[in-house]
Amino acid sequence: MSRIGKKIINIPEKVKVTKESQVIKIEGPAGKMSHNMRIEMDYTIENKQIKVSIRPEAMDIKKVDALHGLERALINNKITGVNNVYSRRLLLSGVGYRAALAGKIINFTLGFSHPVTFNIPEGVTVVVEAQTKILLTGVDKDLVGLTAQKIKNLKWPEPYQGKGITYEGERIRRKAGKSAASGAKK
Repeated sequence: MSRIGKKIINIPEKVKVTKESQVIKIEGPAGKMSHNMRIEMDYTIENKQIKVSIRPEAMDIKKVDALHGLERALINNKITGVNNVYSRRLLLSGVGYRAALAGKIINFTLGFSHPVTFNIPEGVTVVVEAQTKILLTGVDKDLVGLTAQKIKNLKWPEPYQGKGITYEGERIRRKAGKSAASGAKK
């Protein structure tokens, strides 16, 4: 059994969790989410706590044991997301790099010969704080992280000048460029 899977999930006061047939519905001040239950797991909701355990008949399946901790973490992330919104901040660094929001589309100028557009998925809210700062928020941790990574993949930061899209607080390993004195022969 997984150490993470054995942990009990505490439900905050503002969050309501209900179990219906094969779906767990989670409602909170930030939004609503649902989680499809696995048939190999038992879900117990009592006294503002959720416990995820493996059913006895599925104990011998190796795959189920590996998914025990994942299942608990997914439910915990959804409960945290409907209580406190997840956010990710991206920074654009480079001469002329900027972003502009137009409805559900972000228009980027990233040093290419053409502008780059990115469609914002449903469930993610985007705020362009400055032309070089983008804030992504949402209740689904996976969706916010995936969207941030897709935006970052538009222009990966390069190691010589540091131009590109980075997460806030991310450190880019910089490389030394060519120097005229080191390679010159007389």
